[in-house]
Amino acid sequence: MGKIEVTMTKIETGKRGWKLLKRVSVLMLASVLSACGVSNVVIDGSFPTPNISKLPLTVAVLYDDALRAFSYMEYSETGQEEINIESGQSHIQLFNSVLPAMFENVVQLQTAEQAASSGADAIFIPAIEEFQLALPSKTRLDVYEVWIKYNMRLESPAGEYIADWVLTSYGKTPTETFRSNEAAINEAAIVALRDLASSFSLSFTQVPEVRDWLDSQ
Repeated sequence: MGKIEVTMTKIETGKRGWKLLKRVSVLMLASVLSACGVSNVVIDGSFPTPNISKLPLTVAVLYDDALRAFSYMEYSETGQEEINIESGQSHIQLFNSVLPAMFENVVQLQTAEQAASSGADAIFIPAIEEFQLALPSKTRLDVYEVWIKYNMRLESPAGEYIADWVLTSYGKTPTETFRSNEAAINEAAIVALRDLASSFSLSFTQVPEVRDWLDSQ
């Protein structure tokens, strides 16, 4: 009996140990998966309307699928996906605020095929060429920074070239202003977009090809 009791005790102890090991393993796995999760930031903010004189033109704007669905993925130093930034809709919101202040009439196209029958003097097609994010944890600076590089294209309703130029914008926010990465990144991106709104509206007529086109109207 003594031998049997000792054997059964060892078996029960082994079962409890196995259950404990499984429980610890599950908790550790959950912790790892949580740590590897990707933060998602959807850029959201407001954009003031520039106070400038309108040009007596009708301009149609085409937002392609790449702009509408634009997102940027920031990777950790080990190459893991870290932060996904969705900003496509904020760019559309920006241009929808700026363009009506710049031109007498603004028409929004759904497809490029609508351009010929839009009655517009020109078709404006904005695109994002590059998006950069700098985090304090990586730069060792006390600011979050966002850079955005745009390609601005102006075409005739028939698809003929008028102008094509590049604009860059920059925004930053200090770390002490926000309690979370997500809020700070959002604000830095909004500052960059407002920077774009100002430079785009003020420099439009200074682009050489645009100026030549306006002179011919």
